[in-house]
Amino acid sequence: MKIRFAALRARGRDGSVAHRLIARAWIRLGGRVQWRLARLRHRTFLVYAGGIVRDDQGRILLLRHRLWPAYRAWGLPGGYVEAGERLEDGVAREVREETSLEVKVSGPPVAVASGFRHRVEAYYEARVIGGRLDLDPAEILEARWYPLDDLPDEMSRPLRNLITSLVPRRPAV
Repeated sequence: MKIRFAALRARGRDGSVAHRLIARAWIRLGGRVQWRLARLRHRTFLVYAGGIVRDDQGRILLLRHRLWPAYRAWGLPGGYVEAGERLEDGVAREVREETSLEVKVSGPPVAVASGFRHRVEAYYEARVIGGRLDLDPAEILEARWYPLDDLPDEMSRPLRNLITSLVPRRPAV
């Protein structure tokens, strides 16, 4: 089916009868069916939303993840966004699920990372507005507030570079 459809599409780009028939059929399918067919045709990927959560002293909240390899176990709170969920809401939900902290996500994404095989990543700044640090032991082993000049060694280099490039260092007082 895929090969036949591709052959018809290739032959019909000049406005031929086949092209017009396919276009009419496509329009009649409607948005939901079009979307489902497009999903079958195209490879899909996951969307990760991470939070750069800071405290009043400018430190970054980092979590030591149970499911990540030991050499890069420290990272930001975050996770995969659910279908229909806004990225900002996904960050707030993931922070709440992993730490019990309530955060307010501010502004547009501060960074988007792509080029991965099965995911794209979006990072947002957030600040704590409530809750008490209480970790989800199924996912998180430890949480700490880190100053930018003292990030843990067990962290991926791309994430370290992202954090240090996005969050301005506060001058010493």
